[in-house]
Amino acid sequence: MAQTILNVSGCPDALLSVLIVDDAAIQEINRDYLHKDQPTNVISFAMQEGDGAGIQPQLLGDVVISAETAERDAAEAQVTTEEELYFLLLHGILHLLGYDHERGSKADALRMRSREQELYALICKEMTR
Repeated sequence: MAQTILNVSGCPDALLSVLIVDDAAIQEINRDYLHKDQPTNVISFAMQEGDGAGIQPQLLGDVVISAETAERDAAEAQVTTEEELYFLLLHGILHLLGYDHERGSKADALRMRSREQELYALICKEMTR
């Protein structure tokens, strides 16, 4: 699914790492790197931002997902855990591609949400094949 997202986003040769962890591990990462001492569902670390940007243009970055939080979120949203994990992967990759719903404007958040919905529909179509 990650490759599908990268393909339709115009970066089929991009590289990224995906790490699926438990709540304790993501809380530690969230605390140490983002100074938020709580678990979260997904964290992205973009390699094309900051001082090292451009050193390896194809390396997008890292996506870290909490399986435990994904499972709880899936139950709340009444979707499967697999669907939620794919959604979080998509969300994380969009952050690596420069989409931002938190620090940007309301228009940026709407742009990200629209792209998320578009790509999630594509992913769901592939999951049913």
